[in-house]
Amino acid sequence: MSGRILNWLLTTVFLAIASLAQTQQPTKVPRIGYLGAASPSATSERIEAFRRGLRELGYVEGKNIVIERRSAEGKSDRLPALAVELVRLKVDVIVTGGSAATRPAKEATSTIPIVMAPDSDPVGNGFVASLARPGGNITGLATLAPELSGKRLELLKEVVPRLSRVAVLGSSTEPANAQSLKETELAAGAFGVKLQYLSILGSKDIETAFGAASKARADAVLVFGGAVLNSHRTQIADLAIKSRLPAIYHRQEFVEDGGLMSYDANPNDLARRAATYVDKILKGAKPADLPVEQPTKFELIINLKAAKQIGLTIPPNLLARADKVFK
Repeated sequence: MSGRILNWLLTTVFLAIASLAQTQQPTKVPRIGYLGAASPSATSERIEAFRRGLRELGYVEGKNIVIERRSAEGKSDRLPALAVELVRLKVDVIVTGGSAATRPAKEATSTIPIVMAPDSDPVGNGFVASLARPGGNITGLATLAPELSGKRLELLKEVVPRLSRVAVLGSSTEPANAQSLKETELAAGAFGVKLQYLSILGSKDIETAFGAASKARADAVLVFGGAVLNSHRTQIADLAIKSRLPAIYHRQEFVEDGGLMSYDANPNDLARRAATYVDKILKGAKPADLPVEQPTKFELIINLKAAKQIGLTIPPNLLARADKVFK
């Protein structure tokens, strides 16, 4: 009997020591890499929306999750090195703020999961095989940018009822812009509008493009997405005002920097929803099995000061539909 008791005591002590040792092992805190092309000040609302999404899922930054944030400060050529830096840090997930950041992240790793937050055209940009079955290490959210191009032309038509010629500013090096142009051409045909496509490959092309638009007597300007265009928002908005051309943009930041109006998926909502992908991946889900989600909330932003500067009156019914109005 004493032998049995001794064995029982030894076993109990051993299990207690093992349990204590296990509880004393430090818990691994997940690390998220956040890669963006724009400056932190330009994307502060989106970052906060992403953090809010994490908090809603029980993650507290600095306690049970760490965010390694890297920004190219508007200089896209820095993104490849920053992506490699995040890979070397062995982060668990990389969250990217747009295709300009997703591409270098994709080139830097084929194993670390990447969450797009968001991307204009994931399939067209070659990041996923399809929205339903991404198939690789990338998933996340899409903005439906190509599909929204026709809607933006429709909004320009409301602002300029006699719209007959529109200058389209885009970049031929952005894969998504080809599909955006096709969608815009379909809408232009329905409205009887002629398009003048002007490719912007560098900052020097911007002023030249506006000169060409004015020379061709464009009635308005439609601006596509792209790293160069996004990095020179103020210059583009200023030239549109100087040329007295109503312009519509794909991002709210253009309006904040003096542009007339924008129509896009709500960027903060998409950033918040990106946290759900991070949570699922940290719990074992594979990006290849997580379908790319599409936007459910859209925003029309109007700048009345810009309208006044070009002598334009915004129709009351359009103002009533705006989600935000800058005065």
